[in-house]
Amino acid sequence: MESSPRQFEPAGAGALLAGTTVAGVGVGALVGWAAGSASIGALGGAVVGIPAGVFAVYRRYRGYFT
Repeated sequence: MESSPRQFEPAGAGALLAGTTVAGVGVGALVGWAAGSASIGALGGAVVGIPAGVFAVYRRYRGYFT
C-alpha cells in the first residue's frame, strides 16, 4: 500500500511561520526584560525569529518543491 505524498498546506505553513516568529519575539522580550529593556529584547527576538520561522517552514515543506 502506497502512502500519498505530503501535501503543501498554506495555512499550516503560515501558522508555523507565525508561531516560530512569536516564540522568538517572546523569548527576546523575556531576555530583554531580564536585562532591563523588554522592547529592545522583543526587537532582537523578531530579528532572530523571522529567519527562524522561514527556516522552519523550509524544513517542514522542503520535499514539496522538488
